[in-house]
Amino acid sequence: MTVAFKEIISTRAGKKASAPDPQLTRPKFQINDLSFWYSSKQALFDVNLNIPERSITALIGPSGCGKSTFLRCLNRMNELIEQTRHTGRILLDGQDIYARGLYIVDLRRRVGMVFQKSNPFPKTIFENVAYGPRVAGERNRSTLESLVERCLKQVMLWDEVKDRLHDSALNLSGGQAQRLCIARALATNPEVLLMDEPTSALDPRATAAIEDLLFELQKQYTIVIVTHNMQQAARVSTMTAFFYEGKLIETGATDRIFTRPLVPQTEDYITGRFG
Repeated sequence: MTVAFKEIISTRAGKKASAPDPQLTRPKFQINDLSFWYSSKQALFDVNLNIPERSITALIGPSGCGKSTFLRCLNRMNELIEQTRHTGRILLDGQDIYARGLYIVDLRRRVGMVFQKSNPFPKTIFENVAYGPRVAGERNRSTLESLVERCLKQVMLWDEVKDRLHDSALNLSGGQAQRLCIARALATNPEVLLMDEPTSALDPRATAAIEDLLFELQKQYTIVIVTHNMQQAARVSTMTAFFYEGKLIETGATDRIFTRPLVPQTEDYITGRFG
């Protein structure tokens, strides 16, 4: 296990930022004693976790362990589901995101979301990226054009689509569509990107393109990614959090988690003994 993951980590060392020390790096999110229920079923149990800013934190664990539930708590997406509740606190830059009076639209602008399946709107490529700023009130055509170009360049898609911005986004390939969805999330100037298995439906080439993109985005954004792919977690993330049956079992720098895990259960999952 250690040799295989050491090779993966070393091959990406030039691209991946050095793992931040959670004791020294300013946390973007501070999660304190978070528990969560779907009706009477408890999905998360007393989760405590700091997520460093401008880093990539990978959430790993078997299906149904609470990873996606935890991810959706970070921008209150779970509130769209009836009969859910939580206890504990989630602080974003020191502010409780569940505080009374907090404007949830502003929260979701600051904390963008990219889903497992690419979901471009049935609009043009241009209008997909411009959608968020338009909803926020931006009407100046020149401003929108500059913003669309900037976001498409950020996701390395501009050169591929600049001559067909007014074609339907539904004609894009899977990898292109997922990068468009990331560009759409970036258009609202978020501080955090949440990604729920963003490459699970993509081929290896498109997956590599998204992973290379993540290395660039972490220079400006805090990224939290759910992945079932252990090699991907080892390649792209700086921090890793292992969940099992709704509990956070172990967290730390990715290099350590994958080569020197402190909890036997973590090693068992990473090496494929269960999950």
